[in-house]
Amino acid sequence: MTSIPSVNLKDYLSDDPNCKQQFINDIGNAYEKIGFVALKGHFLEDDLIESLYKEIKTFFNLPIEVKRNYEIPNIGGQRGYVSFGKESAKGKKEGDLKEFWHFGQYVENDPDLESKYPNNVTVNELPFFNAVGKETFRMLEKTAKYVLRALALYLELDETYFDAYIHNGNSILRPIHYPPITQAPNNAVRAAAHGDINLITLLMGAQGYGLQVKNNNNEWIDAIAKPDELIINVGDMLSRLTNNKLKSTIHRVVNPPEELWHTSRYSIPFFMHPIKEMKLNVLDNCIDNNNPKKFDDITAGEYLHERLVDLGLVKI
Repeated sequence: MTSIPSVNLKDYLSDDPNCKQQFINDIGNAYEKIGFVALKGHFLEDDLIESLYKEIKTFFNLPIEVKRNYEIPNIGGQRGYVSFGKESAKGKKEGDLKEFWHFGQYVENDPDLESKYPNNVTVNELPFFNAVGKETFRMLEKTAKYVLRALALYLELDETYFDAYIHNGNSILRPIHYPPITQAPNNAVRAAAHGDINLITLLMGAQGYGLQVKNNNNEWIDAIAKPDELIINVGDMLSRLTNNKLKSTIHRVVNPPEELWHTSRYSIPFFMHPIKEMKLNVLDNCIDNNNPKKFDDITAGEYLHERLVDLGLVKI
């Protein structure tokens, strides 16, 4: 496969059972072959996207001493600001050439769970920043719910199999700023090769060169979305659950050519996480004689902690 397949969520939401089934087949096959799709028909309106980019660009342009006021210690970077170079891919000593912000879950009707998640951080200098971030979080979460419903049917599960696990789940919206490169990087890239931790990732801002995906021939291919598309990929949690039937594909964000070093890049992934109690034990119908069970039993919370330690965001 040399390009990212494109699907339209409106086909799944249509009243035509043939269109719905075709969407299920297409997204399932794409996730078996390369782990990525470009998705049209999502719930993000153009005005909301424009507002979000305006807010995050304004935030990242604030002086570093102001931004660092929002860097919260001892929570593994789960909310608020994470400064330049703090995160590195598993196995990499060099920090990625990025800074980012985290919006987390807005818990509904569960005070006990709400008390266990870190609070979202309010940016005092920008009166619309948090409201725009919350609305974007909600619309991406809604989009992700229907993608997972389609995948549940593809996996021959109940359509709403994932619903209870993702409601109030530990999801993260991460606006990222890759600043201009001012000197030759010492073995560092904007985001080193990695797989995502979560169930699925929905990515805004993949319209320009930079994101690359490794296909089954170990070739790096460009993943460039159209303006009305999100890039959506399988994360390691979903890959574990399906015994690697659905592939969590290694990807990276490469540095631009030197003549474009002076430019910033922005991308906004939404990492769909379940509640920590979700068991990631391999599904029985994904195990057979040709595909024995590849992973030990583990919960989503335990797995997330392991990976945050790998990323250097949680110290042990």
